[in-house]
Amino acid sequence: MELRFTPEELAFRDEVRAFFAENVPDETRAKMSEGEHLDKDDMVEWTRILNDKGWAVPHWPEEYGGTGWDPMRQYIFLEELQRYPAPSPLPFGVNMVGPVIYTFGNEEQKKRFLPRIANLDDWWCQGFSEPGAGSDLASLKTRAVRDGDHYIVNGQKTWTTLAQYADWIFCLVRTDTEAKKQEGISFLLIDMNTPGIEVRPIITIDGGREVNEVFLTDVKVPVENLVGQENKGWDYAKFLLGNERTNIARVGMSKQRIARVRELAAKEMSGGRPLIEDPRFREKLSSIEIDLKALELTQLRVVAADAKRGNTGRPDPASSILKIKGSEIQQGITHLLMQVMGPHALPYHEDIEGSNEPPIEPDYAGSAAPGYFNYRKVSIYGGSNEIQKNIIAKAVLGL
Repeated sequence: MELRFTPEELAFRDEVRAFFAENVPDETRAKMSEGEHLDKDDMVEWTRILNDKGWAVPHWPEEYGGTGWDPMRQYIFLEELQRYPAPSPLPFGVNMVGPVIYTFGNEEQKKRFLPRIANLDDWWCQGFSEPGAGSDLASLKTRAVRDGDHYIVNGQKTWTTLAQYADWIFCLVRTDTEAKKQEGISFLLIDMNTPGIEVRPIITIDGGREVNEVFLTDVKVPVENLVGQENKGWDYAKFLLGNERTNIARVGMSKQRIARVRELAAKEMSGGRPLIEDPRFREKLSSIEIDLKALELTQLRVVAADAKRGNTGRPDPASSILKIKGSEIQQGITHLLMQVMGPHALPYHEDIEGSNEPPIEPDYAGSAAPGYFNYRKVSIYGGSNEIQKNIIAKAVLGL
């Protein structure tokens, strides 16, 4: 594997950096640097800037609006996006349902949905997890019963990220109760404005409303919104989750946050000197940086293998390795940031609804504790790390 970028790749990286410097809204970048939540308008504005440039869906095939970049250029783009930092395009549309539609959907679905995903005209959310079906997703109980040219859907989804903004939800539903649990599942696209859908917020430990419960009661879904074949939804879900786990690695984002830790550790004092000079702190920081470098090289190996193999329509099992280590590193960085802030990291945040406590100086410390608690989730979503280890044992190690 070549560990150096070619001159052409370096020139491309410079082009990407220049575009971000000129086009990312200042307020959006500031929110991301400080660990603040972006709102819907922030995401829509930035996505449409990217789409005008032709970069909103860089990994899609060119015929559906993609860039035609090879895997290495896609990797460079994503890393620079995260390091700047700038928002990644909404993953539920761009990285999840979009590739499912252009790989398994019919032509009408491609024409109807793909351009609107690229321009964020439709906000998508993911209807997979249920109260009794999280890591064991195939145990889901939401039912879809065929009734003429519609399915009637009843059930509940949970941990549905940003469903309060969503125009559409892609759902796994059970269409055959007699088959093996993985073989009786279908993949449906459901308009969130359909009667019978109720969204209830779940207030998270950081005080935000990032996730929701979605209740479906006698929801009528046109049969034309079935993706692929009935009862083959589990195959499409595995394809989708492989893409999700690769993106959870977030090497560029971790690089940006480590730089932020270094910056703040140079300001915060410990024992009469900047914390960055403390040997124990430097040891912890260096350990995470070493892990991140190893993760970066592993991701480059996956990228190189993808380029050599070509698009097979099947996720690389190595994406589970990226998911495990990437999530551990992200959590480790939030822990370091808590150490940097010390008592200033007391869990006040102005976005917490109903908070009656004043902030503790400095201002930049306000997001440390909410971020730390919120990032306990990254080793769970996208398939828990324990499940990923089972995948690696079977598909990579052959055990």
